[in-house]
Amino acid sequence: MRVVGESPPATATDDLEAALQQLHQRRGAWVRVSLSQRAALLRACLAGVRRVAPEWARRVTAAKGIDSVSELAGEAWLSGPMTTIRCLRTASDALSSGARPAPAAISERDGQIVAHVTPDGMLEKLVLAGITAEVWIEPGAEPSQGRIYRHKQGGCFSPGSVALVLGAGNISAIAPRDLVHKLCVDDEVVVLKMHPLNEYLGPLFERAFAPLIEGGFLRIVYGGAEVGSYLCGHELVSSIHLTGSHHTHDAIVWGTGKGECKRRKAAGTPANDKRVTSELGCVSPVIVVPGEWSDAELEFQARSVAGMMTHNASFNCTAAKALVVHDRWRQRERFVERLSEILAKTPQRNAYYPGAADRYQRFCAEYPEARPLGPPAPDGRVPWTIIRDVRPRRDEHALRTEAFCGILAEVGVAASDAGDFLERAATVANDEIWGNLSCNVIIDPRTERALATQLNATVAGLRYGGVAVNTWSSVLFGLSTASWGAFPGNPLDDVQSGIGTVGNALLFDHPQKSVARAPFKQWPIPPWLPDHRTLRNFGRLWTDFEARPSWSKLPRVALTAVRA
Repeated sequence: MRVVGESPPATATDDLEAALQQLHQRRGAWVRVSLSQRAALLRACLAGVRRVAPEWARRVTAAKGIDSVSELAGEAWLSGPMTTIRCLRTASDALSSGARPAPAAISERDGQIVAHVTPDGMLEKLVLAGITAEVWIEPGAEPSQGRIYRHKQGGCFSPGSVALVLGAGNISAIAPRDLVHKLCVDDEVVVLKMHPLNEYLGPLFERAFAPLIEGGFLRIVYGGAEVGSYLCGHELVSSIHLTGSHHTHDAIVWGTGKGECKRRKAAGTPANDKRVTSELGCVSPVIVVPGEWSDAELEFQARSVAGMMTHNASFNCTAAKALVVHDRWRQRERFVERLSEILAKTPQRNAYYPGAADRYQRFCAEYPEARPLGPPAPDGRVPWTIIRDVRPRRDEHALRTEAFCGILAEVGVAASDAGDFLERAATVANDEIWGNLSCNVIIDPRTERALATQLNATVAGLRYGGVAVNTWSSVLFGLSTASWGAFPGNPLDDVQSGIGTVGNALLFDHPQKSVARAPFKQWPIPPWLPDHRTLRNFGRLWTDFEARPSWSKLPRVALTAVRA
């Protein structure tokens, strides 16, 4: 067995060709695999993930420099096996229901359909402790589901096609989630190229997803840019999905040379005309609506924002990057100071993602007033850092460039009152901050009651694929029942946070955005808080729970959660 740190060798060209030929031959067979057979394949893969889960978590913690017996090791469980198992289970359930799973409820606001997808039943309601999720359907569209399966019921079968999934290097559940979406929503067989940063997981994925590989519907390959380029240009590959940087997207679509890319964009002539979908990151804003918070409320929200920033060493496309506050909020200084204190006490993380130190130094050069927190960072680490009083303008480096390291920009917005701030902050998020993947809004219950109508209008008006109110937008990624991706409408030549969605386990044909909501002060505390005291055991228990939810498992999960 390969060990962490030992990357599998790059897949030879002959083997890449053989893999593509096999997938091409099996593409038509996949199209005709029945709903029940697909659901059974996903359940078999779920069992496979469950078997490799302990080794999966161990390898991730080792690769990211995390002590395997520390509470932080729970992060690897939750953002890897647990999320993948939930993805497989919800997708299998959706297919078993005839590809038209019933949402918990359907409502309408101003002519737009809203599907309430989470929680689904009392057990999930208790486990999620007040977190809800909705899928908002494109205005004017119906909440229809399972388009490809409806067509098949009418006897319309496509010849099938081969999709290339370029795996992400940061969160280990992304690649499995993406391949499940391509198989079950886009109806394509998949060649998954592992990212060089987590190729060590490939052999585990091969074991977990063996039922799909043995059926000829999935192949997993390895290598760097040369392998990726070969696959992107191959005539047998019909579509490409990537999670990563918009620079990578542009290199695939418009060409690798800066001059070539610019010329092709101007002429509207892509170098690669395949269908490309993507999730490409964001300078994720956290809008803090001013109010009168108690000491306990302020403490909880400071810990929550700290977790949004420090989770996975801040190498998340959803990491808090722009803290948008009222410039004259009475508790502004106290909140930022408490946030700073928590960050200073949060151990620095290994900056495992390439280029982090260079990106950090670039930000420090742009903002010499940047405030590193805690002692100087040892080699291989980047200090948690807050940049105060960044102007709410799109020409600010911190608002047009995703840091992808432990940096948070604090942005003051002038406004006459909380309602005026909410309107102006939403405009800043929509028009001045780069990206449109996900956005967070923090608002206390008293202010929320006073601004209920305006808050609903603001949520509707935020041009982000995911909006989270009093929780972290990463919740939407993890639930799988929500759609995940950029707000619709990004053109190829200004792709921002990407094109298309994944997740969407309920198979809605026209998702516009997803919205998560939670109580202002959650209890038990959510797992992204940096001082969570039972995270390792909680991650393991929740993974087991998601594999087969039951009332008998709930007490152990709940007891571990409340002890955090």
